[in-house]
Amino acid sequence: MSRVTSPKRALYAQLARIAKATASPARLELLDLLAQAPRTVEMLACLLGQPMANTSHHLKVLRQARLVETTRSGQFITYHLADGSVADLLLQMRDIADARLTEIGAITRTYVERRGLLEPVNQEELFRRVLAGDVTVIDVRPVAEFEAGHLPGAISMPIDQLEGRLQELPTDREVVAYCRGPYCVMSFDAMSLLRARGFTAHRLEAGVVEWRARAGRGRAASARPATRRATPRPMKRSGRVAR
Repeated sequence: MSRVTSPKRALYAQLARIAKATASPARLELLDLLAQAPRTVEMLACLLGQPMANTSHHLKVLRQARLVETTRSGQFITYHLADGSVADLLLQMRDIADARLTEIGAITRTYVERRGLLEPVNQEELFRRVLAGDVTVIDVRPVAEFEAGHLPGAISMPIDQLEGRLQELPTDREVVAYCRGPYCVMSFDAMSLLRARGFTAHRLEAGVVEWRARAGRGRAASARPATRRATPRPMKRSGRVAR
């Protein structure tokens, strides 16, 4: 007799498709890049530093799991995330990894300490100052990523242009650099260069993906109806002493 698969097993098998598709450092990096802006396979292969055949294979796996989709314009095919939930999945995976894997913190500390870029500023406070417009914010990602989305008030200064454009920055305000999120090193390079040129500079760990997630949580909280509290009933007196 043929064994009938239970609906629960069939559902878990579908969930496993997502897990298998993301079980690759290269594919996770592809998703992170596509969270910044849509791109062609040629651009992605260049950014990954991998042959186009390898990049195409990884994109095929992601597309089969319906994590990415494509649009065609003439001879060019552009890849993009299927929707915002894929970016949310990336953030959730990273949060779990940060909380559960001590190796991530060790890798980050080693990199920062080696370059002498310890950042004493609290990230939540820095994020509040960015939102309040108290600092000059620069986006050091490529222009195409800036045009696809950026933090409010940010100035586009790609890392390969930054040194030649320092005169555009005010010297009497702190400068905050951001790029693709906490794993991106371009903002470290920007902070190092700015400090070497006499600027008071900081690195914002959050990028556009994190910004959108925060904004979404804020909208959800403001849209949530206020809970109406029940009027407390008067308590009856008791001869017992509260402990």
